[in-house]
Amino acid sequence: MLKKNLLFGWLILCVQLVNAQSSRRLIQNWEFLKGDLGGVWEAVRPVKEGNPESLPIWEKVQLPHCFNAHDAVDPDVNYYQGPGWYRTNLELSNPYSTGRTLLHFEGAGQKSAVYIYTTKVAEHVGGYDEWTVDLTEAIENFKKLPVFKSQFKGKIPLEIRCDNSRDLEMIPSNLSDFNVYGGLYRYVNLVYTPALSVDKLFASARTDVKGSSGQLSVKARLRNPAHIASALVQVKVNDPSGKTVYQYSKQLNTFKSDSLLTENTIKSPKLWSPENPQLYSVSMTVTAGAESYTQTEKVGFRNFEFVKKGPFMLNGKRLLLRGTHRHEDHADVAAAMTEDMIRTEIKMMKEMGVNFIRLGHYQQSRIVLNLCDSLGILVWEEIPWCRGGLGGPVYQQQAKRMLTNMVEQHYNHPSIIIWGMGNENDWPGDFPEFDQQKIRAFMKELNDLSHQLDPSRKTAIRRCDFCKDIVDVYSPSIWAGWYRGNYTEYKSVSEEEFNKVDHFLHVEWGGDSHARRHSENPDNALSKIKTGGGADERAGDASLYGGAARVSKDGDWSESYISNLIDWHLKEQETMPWLSGAAYWPFKDFSTPVRPENPVPYVNQKGVVERDFTKKEAFYVFQSYWTSTPMAHIYGHSWPVRWGEEGEEKMVKVYSNCDEAELFVNGKSYGVKKRNSQNFPAAGLRWQVAMNQGQYTFKVVARKGKVTVTDEIVQEYQSQKWAKPAKLVLEKLEEKEGIATIQVKALDAAGLICLDAINLVEFSLTGDGKLIQDQGTSTGSRKVQLYNGRALIRLKTNGGKSIAGVKSAGLPTVFVNL
Repeated sequence: MLKKNLLFGWLILCVQLVNAQSSRRLIQNWEFLKGDLGGVWEAVRPVKEGNPESLPIWEKVQLPHCFNAHDAVDPDVNYYQGPGWYRTNLELSNPYSTGRTLLHFEGAGQKSAVYIYTTKVAEHVGGYDEWTVDLTEAIENFKKLPVFKSQFKGKIPLEIRCDNSRDLEMIPSNLSDFNVYGGLYRYVNLVYTPALSVDKLFASARTDVKGSSGQLSVKARLRNPAHIASALVQVKVNDPSGKTVYQYSKQLNTFKSDSLLTENTIKSPKLWSPENPQLYSVSMTVTAGAESYTQTEKVGFRNFEFVKKGPFMLNGKRLLLRGTHRHEDHADVAAAMTEDMIRTEIKMMKEMGVNFIRLGHYQQSRIVLNLCDSLGILVWEEIPWCRGGLGGPVYQQQAKRMLTNMVEQHYNHPSIIIWGMGNENDWPGDFPEFDQQKIRAFMKELNDLSHQLDPSRKTAIRRCDFCKDIVDVYSPSIWAGWYRGNYTEYKSVSEEEFNKVDHFLHVEWGGDSHARRHSENPDNALSKIKTGGGADERAGDASLYGGAARVSKDGDWSESYISNLIDWHLKEQETMPWLSGAAYWPFKDFSTPVRPENPVPYVNQKGVVERDFTKKEAFYVFQSYWTSTPMAHIYGHSWPVRWGEEGEEKMVKVYSNCDEAELFVNGKSYGVKKRNSQNFPAAGLRWQVAMNQGQYTFKVVARKGKVTVTDEIVQEYQSQKWAKPAKLVLEKLEEKEGIATIQVKALDAAGLICLDAINLVEFSLTGDGKLIQDQGTSTGSRKVQLYNGRALIRLKTNGGKSIAGVKSAGLPTVFVNL
C-alpha cells in the first residue's frame, strides 16, 4: 500500500509539473488596431514598407488591454464602442504527442471572433465569462500552407476581433451605470492538453451546522474530442496543511457528462470562515495510455443560512455581513487590471474590514474569486442582466448561457454564497415594450436554472420589487441621505423593507464624494431635504438635473458629508440584530457613461478609494468599525486649510477602533475621550478646538490594551473672509523623477483663496511635456471641479519645456512656464 501511495504521489507530482509548463499567459508581442478591417486578410497579408498594405497602422500593446483605457473618462467624447483587432504570432511546443492546443479566455468584451490565419475558428458573445477555443485542427491545416514557413517562419498567426458595439439584443444594457468595455481586458492563456483532459471539475463541500461532519462529492466533465474509450481516474484530497485525507481511483470505460466520480465523508473538517479561511485541495488525474492530465481545485467546508426574518448564520453563528462592491475598472487601464492590481484591491478591502463583496454587475475574473477564497471574503456574484427590461430570444439565451457559465466556472469557490439573477430590472427604456409579467416569467426561468445548476447556494436580485418573491434573498433600493430622505432614517426604512420579505440583505448604500473636497458644515444640505421615502430611489434621482431636493443634487459632494453618512449607517448596523448585512456601493470610484456632469466627468464617485487606489477619508471610518488591529486616523489629511470666525470652536474628529484616544493641539493635550460606537459622530472621539488664523498641528495618541497608535496632521486656519472668485493662479508645486505637479487656485479680488469655490476648470499643456490625464481621479482629469478652491494635475516633463494653462468660465485664463 505504501509503495502504491508513493507511486500515486509521484504520478501527481510529475503531471502537475507538466501541466505547470503546459499553460502560459500570452502577455507580450501583441498588436492592436482600433476600428475594423475590411476582412481578416488585411491582418495577415504580406506587407512591404511604404506600400498601401502597410496601412492601417497597428499599435504594439500587451495584455490585458482595453479599448477604453482613457476615453472612458475623457471629458470631451463619448467612449468608443465598436470593433477592434488584435494579432500575434504563436510559437508552439505542445509536450503531448497527441495533444490539443487550446486558447483560454478569462474574459473579452463583448463579442469576439478567433482566427488562425484566415480561418475563423470560433465566436463568443458575452464579455465576462470564460471560454475556450480548440485551435488544434486549424493549426494543423495552416501548417500545410507554404506561408507557414515562407512568411511566418514556422509561427502560427492568431487574430482576434473584439466588438463592444451597442446592441439592444445583448446584455448588459447600455443604460447601465458602467461602461460596456471592449478588448482583451482579461488574460488570454495558451493551453496544451493530452488527447483526454478535464474540462471541468465540480467539487461540492458541505458540512452540518456544527461542522462535525463534512460531505465531499466530486463530478467531472472531460474533454475527449478523440473519443478515447477508457481511462484511469484518480482523485486526491488534501487538507489545509497539505495532508492527504482521501484518495480514490477508478477505471472508466464510459464517459457520462458530469457523472459522479466519488462521494465521501470528511470527519471534523477544518472549517472555512472570514477569520480562518481554510482551504482543501481536490486533485483529479485522468490517464489514457501514456499521457496524463491533472486539474486541482480549492474547496472549503462551511455551512451558511439566511434565517427567515432574521440574520445571516455561518457555521452555526451569526455573522453580520460587512460588505462593499467591486467593478473591474481602474485608472489608466479601465477593465484591463493586472493580477497585481486586483490583488492590491482585494487586500485593501480586507484591510478595511470587509467580509463580503457583491461583484457588480457581471461575472468577474477568477483571480478575484481565488483571492476571496484565500482571504475569507464572502461573495454575491451576478450576471449582467442589468437595467433595460427584457429583450428577445437572443437576449434571453445569452442571459441563460452566462448564468450557466458563471455557476459552472465558479462552482467550487467557497467564498460564493449567492448567485445574482439581475439588477434594477424594473428600468424601462431599452425596448418599446416593458411588460412586468414577462420580466417575472424570465426571472423565474433564471431562478429555476440557478437552483438546478447549484442547489447549495441562494439566488438574489437588487431593486425589482415586482420580482422580489421569486428569488431567495432580496435587496430593495435604500439610499437614505443621498437619493432620498435623511440618513438618520436608515434604520427605520430598513426595518420597514425587512418586514416585506423573508430574507433581506441591503446592498447599495452611500453617496458620492469629490476627493479632497471638505466642508465646515457637512449637514447644510439636509435642511433642504424632505424626510421620508428614504427607500424610494426614483427615475432621475441619479441625475444632477430636476426633481425634488436631494443631497445627490443639492449637496456639496464633500468627503465630510459622506463620512458622517457612513458613520451613521455603521453605528446603526451594530444595533440591528435582525440584519443579515449590508454592502456599501462601491469600494472604488469607477467610470460610467451616464454621469458626464460629475465633479470628475464620467466617474461614479461613490467609492471610498479613488480610481487609482488613493484612499478617501471614508476608508478610515469603515476601518474604525470593522477592524480589530489598532488604528487611529484624524479626519482631514487632504484638507490643507480650514476656515471660520476668529476664535470659533471647530470639531476635530478621530476615527479609531481603540478604547480611548487623546488629542494634542500644537503640543497641548485636549483630554482623553472614550470610544462609544453609539456616540455620533466619530464614536465620541471628537474635540472642540477654538481656532485662530495660523497653523495647527493635530496629533492623536490612541490606546487599545497595551498597544498605542498615533496619527498627525498639519492644517492652516483662515479667518479672513473671501469674496467671489475673480482670478486663477497656476503654479508648479514640485517635480520628482520627471513628474511635475501643478496647482490652480481660485482667488478673490483681494488675493484670498475662495475655500468654497467649486468652479469647473480645464487644464491644457503645450510643449515637450504631456498631461497625465483621463485617469478618472481628482488629480488626473483635464476637466475637474475645484475642491476647496483648488485643483491639482500632474504631467510628464519629458526633460523639456512646456507651458501649462488653465481656464474656467467667467475667469481670465492663466499660464505658467515649466
